[in-house]
Amino acid sequence: MSATTTPITRRDVVAGVVAGGAALALPAIAQTVPATKAALVGPLAPNPVEFKKVLDEFTRGKTPKAEGLTLDVSILADNPSAVPVKVKVDLPITDKDWCEEIIVLAELNPSPLACRVKFTQANGTAEAAVRVRLSQTQTIHALARMKSGQLLAAKQAVTVAASGCGM
Repeated sequence: MSATTTPITRRDVVAGVVAGGAALALPAIAQTVPATKAALVGPLAPNPVEFKKVLDEFTRGKTPKAEGLTLDVSILADNPSAVPVKVKVDLPITDKDWCEEIIVLAELNPSPLACRVKFTQANGTAEAAVRVRLSQTQTIHALARMKSGQLLAAKQAVTVAASGCGM
């Protein structure tokens, strides 16, 4: 049997070297970390206009007091998909004054209003516990409106830790 061989051309050698170099460089290119954090765009982008709109509608031009409302949220969110948030009005509930409404706002979320809870005098206490999904590191705001018109506010900065799935 006679075997025929095809001679290797310079073009074949150059193509093989280029392919091998690209294969060796690909893992290094894939692991390159950008020097600056890329801004969120599209539907995940923060919505400061909506945040201000919800805040203004709730406060109606009044300045809330920074006391009388307890906001319990961890400063580090290990799981940004479900950050536990607890809000409680510390003022006494009376026949003439009680908490009518509590809202929780996530300042940099695309939809900042995370929770709205309404109360009546019959509730006895005004507290809410929810889990909020955070798009990034941001400040959580809680506001309460009393029957008398008094506004209460509390806020806490929350650092979002990246999860194992790349969130």
